[in-house]
Amino acid sequence: MRALCWLGEDGLAVRRVPDPELRNSTDAIVRVRRSSTCGEDLPLFAGRGPVLSVGDVLGHEFLGDVVEVGPGVRRHRVGDRVVVCASVACGNCWYCRQGHYASCDNGSAGPAVARWGQPTAGRFGHPPAAGGFAGSHAEYVRVPYADVGAFAVPEPVDDDRAVFASDAVPTGWLAAELGEVGPGDVVAVWGAGAVGQMAARAALLRGADRVVVIDRYPERLRSAERHVGAETLDHRAVDVPAELWELTGGRGPDVCVEAAGPTGDDAEPPSLAERFAAATRPGTAPERPIAVREAVHACRKSGRVVVLGTFTGFVDAFPLGAVVDKGLTLRAGRQHGQRWIPMLLERMARGEIPTGHLATHRLPLDQGAHGYDLFRDRADGCLRAVFTP
Repeated sequence: MRALCWLGEDGLAVRRVPDPELRNSTDAIVRVRRSSTCGEDLPLFAGRGPVLSVGDVLGHEFLGDVVEVGPGVRRHRVGDRVVVCASVACGNCWYCRQGHYASCDNGSAGPAVARWGQPTAGRFGHPPAAGGFAGSHAEYVRVPYADVGAFAVPEPVDDDRAVFASDAVPTGWLAAELGEVGPGDVVAVWGAGAVGQMAARAALLRGADRVVVIDRYPERLRSAERHVGAETLDHRAVDVPAELWELTGGRGPDVCVEAAGPTGDDAEPPSLAERFAAATRPGTAPERPIAVREAVHACRKSGRVVVLGTFTGFVDAFPLGAVVDKGLTLRAGRQHGQRWIPMLLERMARGEIPTGHLATHRLPLDQGAHGYDLFRDRADGCLRAVFTP
């Protein structure tokens, strides 16, 4: 089959790879209809975090048709159209039984223990440290624990909308859950990409009084206003903490969500630790938690800060003193889509969660490398590139 493979730092190309096969009784094979780019992939391309190997198949956000099932699969039949959660979880360990699927004991193997101290859920399109499951930018994907991680898509939700129920939509819902967003809250979201917009929408659905999205790209800010219903701030044009202070009557937002990820740009001078990291890993931009720091400083006292960005290791110059003295609750994590995807699909079917606008660029899989260039560089107004094998 054809698949989009990693060929070395920032190098991608479609290559022929072996077709996936059932390995366990609870596996399914899915013929991919749509797969989407995601910001979580970019650090892998750049050589940060778990190390990819040349030829690894990329991608983790997808939907498709079931073409084969193992004898232990009960919920799905050949021909079902399903969206697959980006995280791989067993459904039976202690964490899965508590609903914490992203913390699954059985989704990834030994390298994750060495990196984080404990195993976490696996991830499609990631190297062995995150399970080593082949990615979704391919014609077919093996889906482990299919009864746990694959979900039938309601007829009213078309492919270009449903694909985002795999990761972006449940990650946005995670932000509202972790932030305990409720009626009357003021919520600020750093980042107007797909996840930031879905976090803003989730906050509004949970009753937030005002939701403000912060970014520097005009087309993304317009998208958040038009499709999600959020207010917006361009951080190039205004002092964001001062603006948030003003619109909350001098308190600050109740909940601040970081959905921008680390940055290696020149927004501020690198710290000593960042310079050391750059010297020891030449060509690798340091991970600067600029949006996290701003969220901590902007949040009201006793408020909640949620971190969603893909940080791959240690970061420096974190304002821990502000967290302590302001009495903030700081939470972070990966989405527990197995818990929420059925509910989110129902909301999408009713038109409560708009996602079709996120697919700004629809491309055949053979143009996958170009799609990632557009996505990485935010060129041509690209929010997400969606591939059709």
